[in-house]
Amino acid sequence: MPALRLTAADYRPPRWLRSPHVQSVLGSSPLRRRHGERSLAACGAVTTEHLIDAGDGVRLQGLHSLPAQATAPSRGMVLLLHGWEGSVDSSYMRMTATHLLQAGFEVFRLNFRDHGGTHHLNEGLFHSNRIDEVVHAACEVAGRFPNRPLAVAGYSLGGNFALRLALRAPAAGLNLTHVAAVCPVLDPARTMDAMEQGLPLYLWYFERKWRGSLARKRELFPQLHAFDDQVLNLRMRPLTRWMVERHTDFGTLDNYFDGYSIADARLLALQTPASILMAEDDPVIPIEGFRALQLPASARLEVSPWGGHCGFLESHRLDGFAERWIAARMLDAIG
Repeated sequence: MPALRLTAADYRPPRWLRSPHVQSVLGSSPLRRRHGERSLAACGAVTTEHLIDAGDGVRLQGLHSLPAQATAPSRGMVLLLHGWEGSVDSSYMRMTATHLLQAGFEVFRLNFRDHGGTHHLNEGLFHSNRIDEVVHAACEVAGRFPNRPLAVAGYSLGGNFALRLALRAPAAGLNLTHVAAVCPVLDPARTMDAMEQGLPLYLWYFERKWRGSLARKRELFPQLHAFDDQVLNLRMRPLTRWMVERHTDFGTLDNYFDGYSIADARLLALQTPASILMAEDDPVIPIEGFRALQLPASARLEVSPWGGHCGFLESHRLDGFAERWIAARMLDAIG
């Protein structure tokens, strides 16, 4: 087996960047968002917006980017999936796109339902078990841009979606060459516990973002979403339970969490070669689940001592190792 171009062992941040909280906070900071915006703009890619049919009347929005001044066919297409309450314009999405474009790939960044200002496209609320529409959207993207290898990569909840997409790809007739996931949510119940027991900053951050999203949905569809401010002021667990009981068919929080768990042996059925990058010090997603994770021979788990939650920052410039790692995995797979 040829040596990989880049592995977790190559990630050695300076000492001042080895705090998981510094990594996680800086990773989603406005400074890094601007860095991602400038990086993508500097590579001069040609980007077009697309509305994607995701089945059952659902519409999802995404951005397709071509390498600047491409003189040869692209190496392939990489579908990028963002984390919960992120978007196609999140810093890690833009910076990953930049590295992939520079390596000669096309990129399609997909917004999940109710993300990236797309609340108006669908009446129903986003939730983490809406995998069917992501599978349908991936098939639609493959159909719009045929005759090239297709791979998928995602961060956090997007990493979870990417791996579930790969599990469902054969049945959907979707040919994926590789799937890469950075700090994917494995066991949602344990992730919820970790956020409730950890530094309050992370729970506050996601609660604030989700409340804003729900308020926007209520503003757009007041007859369908007539919940009051008392609901919006609920903490994460009771708010999730409210959403599950009123807007899904799962009935209970445990059933809902189990519906999108990929923990333990659930990934053994993967037929697509897979790469997973995890930080041992992730303050949001417990590392213990990865120690118990069972994977097929075609999947590889790489664990770094550092990186926080989807941070993996390398320097004061806020460049990210994870973005380079995804591009390297795609080159290894498609080359």
